[in-house]
Amino acid sequence: MTFFEAVVISIVEGLTEFIPISSTGHMIITGKLLNTPQDEFTKMFTIAIQLGAILAVVVLYYKKFFLPTHGWNKQWAFYGKLIVGVLPALILGFLLADKIDELLESTLTVAVSLLLGGVVLVFIDSFFKNPKTNDPIETTFLQSFIIGIWQCLAMIPGVSRSAASIIGGMQQKLSRSAAAEFSFFLAVPTMFAATGYKLLKHYSINGGFTWIEIKLLTVGNIIAFIVSMLAIKFFINFIKKYGFKFWGYYRIIIGLVLLILLYSGKISS
Repeated sequence: MTFFEAVVISIVEGLTEFIPISSTGHMIITGKLLNTPQDEFTKMFTIAIQLGAILAVVVLYYKKFFLPTHGWNKQWAFYGKLIVGVLPALILGFLLADKIDELLESTLTVAVSLLLGGVVLVFIDSFFKNPKTNDPIETTFLQSFIIGIWQCLAMIPGVSRSAASIIGGMQQKLSRSAAAEFSFFLAVPTMFAATGYKLLKHYSINGGFTWIEIKLLTVGNIIAFIVSMLAIKFFINFIKKYGFKFWGYYRIIIGLVLLILLYSGKISS
């Protein structure tokens, strides 16, 4: 992976991680278009730079993360709900790690997932009406666990972790903004665990990191952090006004374009 490729992929990560269009899918597509070698480091890099995106959530929502605005009892309960919500992904991620790595090479999987997920997002606002929860901290333990199960769909490249958890949140009667914010919060333990696992696996296999790898990972995380800060602010304001239809249509268009490129031989499967 070159420095230029690392910068471009990190920008894509920051732009797409918290928007329901699949950051993994877009990074796979970007890597294919740039002809980036799909080696072990590249796969690890696309996961590890999520650490920068995690920090963006923590910085933007530090009051809800660290200040007991609802009292310490609710604050500690909120941390517990996030742990409960991340358990399904931790268990399935561990059991299906090799299969997930195989899917990361499949452009066809990304295209189909983008297309089908786009159809769902076009209609999601009419599917789930009359929300009962407007504050993500008020989510129950059962709701958190069910949203965590929904999040597991994102192990399929192109589904989108944020889309899966937002849909799960709305299905559990959270408002659009509350579902999106809970998705952001749930991303912190989920992505921290995924990043830590990938970094430790790379370290154990290769006996450490080269100086070039350290520089690429550092630059990638800084870029992902900055771009994610901007993307999160934009996304929350956007969905409050317009909902999810735009992102649904975007996914459908990108999915169809990918399928055309695949079957015309312009891009590898």
